[in-house]
Amino acid sequence: MTVEPLTVSGIPYIELYSADPTAMIGYFRDGMGFTATPVPPSSPDRESVVLQHGAIRLVVSSPAGGSGPVAEYADRHGDGVGDIAFGVADPVTAYHAAVRAGAEPVREPAVRPAAGIGTMLTATVRGVGDLVHTFVPTGTVGAARQVDGEPLLHLVDHAAICLPAGTLASGVDFYTTVFGLRSIFAERIEVGEQAMNSEVVQNETGDVTFTLIEPDVAGQPGQIDAFLARHHGAGVQHLAFLTPDIGAAVRALQNGSVRFLPAPSQYYTAVAARLPDIAGEVERLRELNVLVDRDHWGYLLQIFTQSVHPAGTLFFELIERRQARTFGSGNIRALYEAVEQGRLASAAERP
Repeated sequence: MTVEPLTVSGIPYIELYSADPTAMIGYFRDGMGFTATPVPPSSPDRESVVLQHGAIRLVVSSPAGGSGPVAEYADRHGDGVGDIAFGVADPVTAYHAAVRAGAEPVREPAVRPAAGIGTMLTATVRGVGDLVHTFVPTGTVGAARQVDGEPLLHLVDHAAICLPAGTLASGVDFYTTVFGLRSIFAERIEVGEQAMNSEVVQNETGDVTFTLIEPDVAGQPGQIDAFLARHHGAGVQHLAFLTPDIGAAVRALQNGSVRFLPAPSQYYTAVAARLPDIAGEVERLRELNVLVDRDHWGYLLQIFTQSVHPAGTLFFELIERRQARTFGSGNIRALYEAVEQGRLASAAERP
């Protein structure tokens, strides 16, 4: 019997797991301008704080009692993204559809506290690796608390997930078959002797987007291999936050605890030649270390933060879209090189 894929709508919250959440909460609160509020946890094995900025809702959970999924995740992976929630019309129907389509059940449908957004019916299934997805009723999540003035960061643009070599195709198949996402972009990138493959999956409304990445074993080991080794398997490499003004966001965040990766050398000389329409902004972008590219619809500007986690396995991205709908094929190499330079610099500093 053919199983119809379920439909997911938006990301109500993303839950990050940390054995020592003080630094992570401080990073978002003091560095990125999130508000922080302790909330009833979704289960007794954890303590949770909700962080809000614009329409972004993050939950930082730490182990309570030394056992349970959060403790197990933190012991194995360190700080990281444990749960990306999906909005659905009916969590019970979504849960059973996902399990029938091949997802592993984690928590059956039940009424429970849901990440500071109230007590409601939710259910959870496993994604890739130790990442899980909680189904939350669409429409039960109100707007996140607004910061003073225009929020610097509006919403979660996408999540990048690293997969072991040889599993990209099965990962794409999993998210398209189980959650009804569709493949919208694929790319193979070579940087020197390193190579990676990526494919982007997205829901119909564009408010759930995952970039799935695997190392290409035809090349030498690089940043994706390093992530998989330090993270001990598949997981979220970075979250991208959409901003209406990347220049204002970078300047504001630089005044806090956020540090950004420098752009590759000679990058801006190439930008002026590659994108003459934006030549007038090149010096400003150079000053900010912001990367720029275009697709058929418009421009996109991007920058990565330096990871503040001990293993360097989680960082963040700011992205401004000027009508651009994709990720800019010409810019992916530059993004890869920027992260690779940061990885090598961090490795050199470690004892």
